[in-house]
Amino acid sequence: MKTREPDTEQLLEAVRNGDDSARGRLLDRHRPRLRKMVTLRLDRRLAARVDPSDVVQEALAEADRRLSDYARERPLPFYPWLRAIAWERLAKLHRRHLHSQRRSVGREEVALPALPDESALELADRLAGVGASPSEQALREERCRRVREALDRLAERDREVLTLRYLEQLSTREVAAVLGLSEGAVKTRHTRALQRLHALLAGEHEEGP
Repeated sequence: MKTREPDTEQLLEAVRNGDDSARGRLLDRHRPRLRKMVTLRLDRRLAARVDPSDVVQEALAEADRRLSDYARERPLPFYPWLRAIAWERLAKLHRRHLHSQRRSVGREEVALPALPDESALELADRLAGVGASPSEQALREERCRRVREALDRLAERDREVLTLRYLEQLSTREVAAVLGLSEGAVKTRHTRALQRLHALLAGEHEEGP
């Protein structure tokens, strides 16, 4: 019978109790999510110079150094804490190579440039909600184009909460930790962002032929 893999909370408890073998298992569990985040956020002008896997490896090495303190204090849910370390490293790369201007997104004071085009298109595709059968391909592409244009017109805070939910696929609790908001505030912001997106799409449709 296959042994069930310990979950994040169990591994954290093991780390807190001094189980060194749990450290690597805990960090490796979240490696794919971190790599996805870095890949989504990495400016394509850095693609030839920066491997997302290297950014993730450096972030995990730093997290390993800080893990014992985290396990005792638990200032954030685990993945948002881990993500913040990777985010900081990614932001430093952007500043170093692209001289990005600083901006703030909630708690994430270290900021990045706008969402790369490929990631913005993926977000639009996920929000378009159209089937992908060959007969619907033209409809899907047109819907995706309209959603992308509407996303460009959204306020940054609205676009960011949609990115966190639909691209990074963070839970409401995780989004709340990333943005420094309550879960209720995240739900409200998410709902309003979708409402504003739909209003923009409806307005565009009304103005069209």
